[in-house]
Amino acid sequence: MKQETGLKRYNYLFGEIEAAYHEISLQMGLSDSVSRILYAICDEGDRCPLSLICRRTGLSKQTVNSALRRLEEEGNIRLEAVNGRAKEVCLTGAGRALADRTARRIMEMENQILAGWAPGEMEQYLELTERFLCSLQSRAAAFQEEGKGE
Repeated sequence: MKQETGLKRYNYLFGEIEAAYHEISLQMGLSDSVSRILYAICDEGDRCPLSLICRRTGLSKQTVNSALRRLEEEGNIRLEAVNGRAKEVCLTGAGRALADRTARRIMEMENQILAGWAPGEMEQYLELTERFLCSLQSRAAAFQEEGKGE
């Protein structure tokens, strides 16, 4: 397979996966940003540092803050100060119920899919994905250094 064809297939698959998550979020009555934020909080165990939410979701700080404000107004989360200026996002009782109906169901779907893979396939997938990420981060850092020299 040519690299260009591989990249096109990768981009197609990445886009289709994102579209599937978007469709699931819509069916659950959530915006993509709220869905991603709830997922990140659940992945950390019902409370998550705000800085980690931004990192894990890939959303801008402005988008995260807008979605959190909405979740807070609806009584689904509360923000707690930790170590000075840092904040932690915590699910309330209503937020846990919302997460049970949404983000945790998505996690269950993903776990069911991965459980159907042959032994070793998940580890291989994770190793290749991590290798891609590390290479991309390295090239991004080099690209940033190139920009400083101009």
